[in-house]
Amino acid sequence: MPIENIPEIYLKNEDTLRDIFVYDFKMVNNVVKSKVNLSMNMFSFLQVGKKQVHFANTSIAVNNRQSLLLKKGNWLWTELLDTEVIYFCTLFFFSEKKLVDFLSKYTNDVKPYKEEVPYFVIENDDYIAAFINSLSSTTFSNHSYSDALLVLKFEEIMLYLLNKYGNEFEYYLHSLVSKGVSPFKNIVESNVHSNLKLEEIAFLCNMSLSTFKRHFTSEYNEAPGKWLQDKRLQKAKELLQAGELKASDIYLDVGYNNLSNFSVAFKNKFGISPTEVSS
Repeated sequence: MPIENIPEIYLKNEDTLRDIFVYDFKMVNNVVKSKVNLSMNMFSFLQVGKKQVHFANTSIAVNNRQSLLLKKGNWLWTELLDTEVIYFCTLFFFSEKKLVDFLSKYTNDVKPYKEEVPYFVIENDDYIAAFINSLSSTTFSNHSYSDALLVLKFEEIMLYLLNKYGNEFEYYLHSLVSKGVSPFKNIVESNVHSNLKLEEIAFLCNMSLSTFKRHFTSEYNEAPGKWLQDKRLQKAKELLQAGELKASDIYLDVGYNNLSNFSVAFKNKFGISPTEVSS
């Protein structure tokens, strides 16, 4: 699957990125786990549909009653149509320079979260709905003062969210300022019990699959495929032993595309079938 460089793919015929940029994104087909290299921090104001995103060490799913502020970096995006026949999302990008300018103008010099979270979930309200309606790429592309207006719109939503969420949002904004990449082991171990494939975890580590495998073997002294399979099967066994779930409930969550493959792998490792554990 090719990597989408966003927002570069939306800036046709432009040599340089703008500091603030709005794009109206629409689609009519579901897109599952597309690889995205996000080069700017971004608000995702979802208006119709559902969205799930995986970052290096976490994931989040939202519907159109919520918005997301996403940290720049490598993401896996899943965008799903709802009952409608179209998916519609307003994307509002801003550079780190504009973020730093805003923080120095309006906030204190605070320490960010000890644990960096790459997203902030925003609960939509009437004010945010009105703000979203005021954003349109056509408005700002045809306006003589579009750049100045966009700066005001950026400060408007930032100030509103600072007022709405207080210190929590202020600390989050400071955590967006670049301080390096998440450690390799944190990324791997945060996705042990996900259903992500090796290639997808490698992407979240910003590595090719071959580089990821070499780095993994160096860190863990074991091939990543076997290591992940063992961890996931052990988790599956624990879930089955708890007695509330069956194999058919969990095989997808532990990285298997079908029940049969899961059952074979489980029996090869433990010598008994999943049904024997849960019965």
